[in-house]
Amino acid sequence: MSEQQQQGYFGEFGGSFIPPELQEVMDYLSEQFNKYKDDPEFKNELNYYLKEYVGRENPLTFAEQLTKEWGGAKVYLKREDLNHTGAHKINNVVGQILLAKRMGAKRIIAETGAGQHGVATATACAMFNMDCVIYMGAEDTRRQALNVFRMELLGAKVVAVTKGQARLKDAVDEALNDLVQNYKNTFYLLGSAVGPHPFPTMVKHFQSIISEESKRQILEKEGKLPDAVLACVGGGSNAIGAFAHYLDEPSVRLIGVEPDQAATLTYGVPSVIHGFKCLVLLDEEGNPKPTYSIAAGLDYPGIGPEHSHLKVNGRAEYVTVSNEEVLAAFQELSRTEGIIPALESAHAVAHAKKLAPTMSKDQVIIINLSGRGDKDVEQVFEMLKNDQKA
Repeated sequence: MSEQQQQGYFGEFGGSFIPPELQEVMDYLSEQFNKYKDDPEFKNELNYYLKEYVGRENPLTFAEQLTKEWGGAKVYLKREDLNHTGAHKINNVVGQILLAKRMGAKRIIAETGAGQHGVATATACAMFNMDCVIYMGAEDTRRQALNVFRMELLGAKVVAVTKGQARLKDAVDEALNDLVQNYKNTFYLLGSAVGPHPFPTMVKHFQSIISEESKRQILEKEGKLPDAVLACVGGGSNAIGAFAHYLDEPSVRLIGVEPDQAATLTYGVPSVIHGFKCLVLLDEEGNPKPTYSIAAGLDYPGIGPEHSHLKVNGRAEYVTVSNEEVLAAFQELSRTEGIIPALESAHAVAHAKKLAPTMSKDQVIIINLSGRGDKDVEQVFEMLKNDQKA
């Protein structure tokens, strides 16, 4: 890793723009992360829980029916939806909670949008007997009521944040406020590849298991690297995990897919949000712009600093899809492959549907299926019912 990345920068993005007392906490966290991430005992424990508790390694499934229906490239699905708790979030949570344990933390706080990170955090806190507080926008608690119940069932206290838009950005604000007040006994288990250094680097490290596995699996199945890897992008954790081991493979296209109403990488400008610099959607006053996505986990006006850098230097491509395309993809994957995806993941499926027919039959794409759709079926049911009425 370059010295610049060690300081938390990816090109001009990243860094740490926080109060001095919080900077001391981040410096200590960075020191502990660097101490343990390559420690054999830590790695053995992490690998044990990833295998025996999370259920890794998960399959790289050939989507035979979808491939036939779309024509063109062979389509593979990296099945993060099969992880315990139903999404990629648990990979990072297990890594960070093992670190928190070594740092002597007794209280864990986290933010969540769609609720999957909150559920994963509450799950791990139950397993390791730690106090758990989850901040969630009040609007998201309504959209993801089932996940709120899951978190509470697992013993977490869920705090509904009513400030601002009452969404993910506001939940992050409150979690950071909590950390400032309670940093001596509290570990902030951040769920996405955002925030002040070392969080983006740390989250990428724990999520890179996705591409570590998919690269090995696709070489076994096809004898070559994929031509493209697609992932949805909100804060960017599943995408950076899906991209990580292909960053140095220039033949592999890396494509991040955003909601068209929260298209940070498409329309964002460099700015500081939540203690780090990234591309941000700003309003005319220079404040973070209100965003909306039918997928609560993608509803964020900023983006991970490494994604900002990959966009600016051209290594990755970032595209948008509409809510209508996402709903169609959600239903199509369910109907053709018997896999109900998370609404977040359906964004990547929606763009793959447009991309695959433009490619040849000997080409290969991997869609990172970041989560399963159990949490979304009630919301989609209501939306489709309302569409039929209209």
